[in-house]
Parts: sequence; structure tokens; C-alpha cells
Amino acid sequence: MSIIVNPTKIIAVGLNYLDHAKELHMDIPDHPLIFMKPSTSVIGDGDAIILPLQTKELHYEGELAVIIKDKIKNVTKHEAIRFIAGYTCANDVTARDLQRIDGQWTRAKSFDTFCPLGPTIISDINPKNLRIETRVNGITKQRSNTKNMIFDVFELVSFISEIMTLLPGDIIITGTPPGVGEISVGDTVEVEIEGIGILRNIVTQ
Repeated sequence: MSIIVNPTKIIAVGLNYLDHAKELHMDIPDHPLIFMKPSTSVIGDGDAIILPLQTKELHYEGELAVIIKDKIKNVTKHEAIRFIAGYTCANDVTARDLQRIDGQWTRAKSFDTFCPLGPTIISDINPKNLRIETRVNGITKQRSNTKNMIFDVFELVSFISEIMTLLPGDIIITGTPPGVGEISVGDTVEVEIEGIGILRNIVTQ
């Protein structure tokens, strides 16, 4: 399935890999830590990530994305699989300096082009055991497995559906592994997830 989505919202999860929490010397959260990105941040595979003038420190965050199939509210984690259209690669691009300045994440995460998705949507995979890797200019920066998630995909869909109604095409990006870091104009960022493919974007100004 080609990556054609028109989400009403993108719900993102912070600190959702055990190895990332260890890297940051942070306690394991008791419940998912969520924030949102606007639909206008979405771009596709091969599109350019535009470095905004407002930031001097742009970071990549490779992630597994979940695409919602049907309108849902208050589903259990056991029911969640029925409401998932499929999975794709995501890059939760972040203006890290703005995140530190603000103390919350909306501005840092919401610029246009800050949510690359692609290259395809795949449904017949097990989201609990997928290799995930992020490369910058061919050099591996992040490498982990979704089995290291603190809250798995189905727990996340259930938790979020208890807070807000999810609509067809809505996206959940499920957190990033350890190894996040800086990207600059001219860099090529690749997020590869087992069974899905490679999301590739170049940073421009």
C-alpha cells in the first residue's frame, strides 16, 4: 500500500524504549508520555526536511508509525489490532534547542516537514518484534528493536483511544530508540524498519 494518508492528528510518544531510557538515565514512565504534531508536518519519502530559521539544532528520531483504520474510542489493547490499517517508518524531526528553551514540545516538533512518513504502509507484520535503524549519510546512528518498547503498539492505541477519538488515517508515532542526534543541511536521513522498507529524506534550507 503506498503511503497516502491525511491524518487529522499525529499523536507521538516520548521515552518509549527501555534502551533509550537507560541512555538518558531516566526512570521508566508509569504510563505513556504523549504529545501531538500537526498534520501539516507530514511529508513523504523523498521529500525535503526544511531546516527552519528559528533553530540551530535539528535532530532526527527514527520511529515506527501506526496508521489507524477506523474511528475508535475506548478500545482495549486486545481489540486494538482490529483498528490498525498498517505500519510505516517515521522521523520525528525535532528542533532540540527550542525544546530545551520551551520546556514543552509543541513548537520544537511542529514545523512543516517535521514528520516524514513512508515509504509504504505494511499490515502483515508483528509490530512487537521489528528491527529499527536510523542512518545519517550512510552511518548508523540508531539501532534497536520494537521489542524494547516500554508500551507496545496495542497498549498505545488503547491508551490514546481512552483520551481522544481516533479517526481513519490518524497516525501514532511510537517513540525513538537511543542514539538521537543532530542533522544539518545536505544530510540524508534514512529510517529503516524490518518488513517495511527505508524512509529517506534530505535536509534543505
